Amino acid sequence: MDTAVLLVLIARRPGQWWWGLGRYVLGPRALRGVPGLRLCKVLGSGHEGGFGLRPSWDRQGLLCVFDSRQHAEAFAEQHPAVQGYRQRARECFMAMLQPTSSRGTWSGLGLQPASTNADNPDYPANSGSEQPAAAMATLTRASIRPLAAWHFWRHAAPSQADLAHAPGCLLAVGLGEAPLLRQATFSIWQSVADMERYAHSGAHQGAIRAAYQGGFFSESMFTRFAPLWLRGTWKGQHFG
Repeated sequence: MDTAVLLVLIARRPGQWWWGLGRYVLGPRALRGVPGLRLCKVLGSGHEGGFGLRPSWDRQGLLCVFDSRQHAEAFAEQHPAVQGYRQRARECFMAMLQPTSSRGTWSGLGLQPASTNADNPDYPANSGSEQPAAAMATLTRASIRPLAAWHFWRHAAPSQADLAHAPGCLLAVGLGEAPLLRQATFSIWQSVADMERYAHSGAHQGAIRAAYQGGFFSESMFTRFAPLWLRGTWKGQHFG
């Protein structure tokens, strides 16, 4: 299988809740037939883009996995769905990413890590002037077993609160495919060391240990990415 490319879009809309609700209703069906699209998720977010149980009414995300950078670029530049978010959003941020390591699946799909070979034209070392000032991005997602939901959220809340203030974290957003039970966290870091320092310390380390020892998840995925480009604005911070 060829190396996948991930496109993440997060948007804050100025009160157009009805348009955002329509994205949830249409779901991935609205993007059926997009060339090269392997996986699509329309995602909600926590309050103010955070990680708690309180939902946000004006923030949401779109996550798409493509089979090539060319297909992802064409979608990002031309597709009406992306233009719709841009036109209606007070803030809109997009990231194009290649996986460098991955374990697990999302809806049965795994992500093939990118080659670090210099001959690979899509590898970030050759991506030119748009190379972002960020060393890596991560995506963590899980389908939580219903009977484990209370235990998951009890452990997750402290670690997610720490993430928002972790040194070296440039952006962090809580996303959900479904309330309570299908959750994801997307983050961008200045360095691998910053990310690993957060991952292997404090509340986060305890939460991960509890999740795997307790069998909280029916499906999970953790992926590290090299940013190809970052564009837009999120919580007042400009990228690209």
